[in-house]
Amino acid sequence: MGDAAARTGPAGDPPGDAPGYERARAELAEVVARLEAGGLSLEESLALWERGERLADACQAWLDGARQRLDAALRGGEPAEPGRAAEPG
Repeated sequence: MGDAAARTGPAGDPPGDAPGYERARAELAEVVARLEAGGLSLEESLALWERGERLADACQAWLDGARQRLDAALRGGEPAEPGRAAEPG
């Protein structure tokens, strides 16, 4: 993959469509801190929980993509298509 791949998110989306890993991780930490602090209504807590789940999924997708790229580099081959698992080789 070329430079375009480096400028895309874990699913090949443009960077503006999903938060980058660092931003998603930082926001997830903020969500967790707010939930742990308490004092929120049930509705607010549920909304934050759902946001946290989406952020955690985004972080995991970034990490999975990084793992695929690293595995491909170590094999000396091309990385798998974004969003797909690398084939054993």
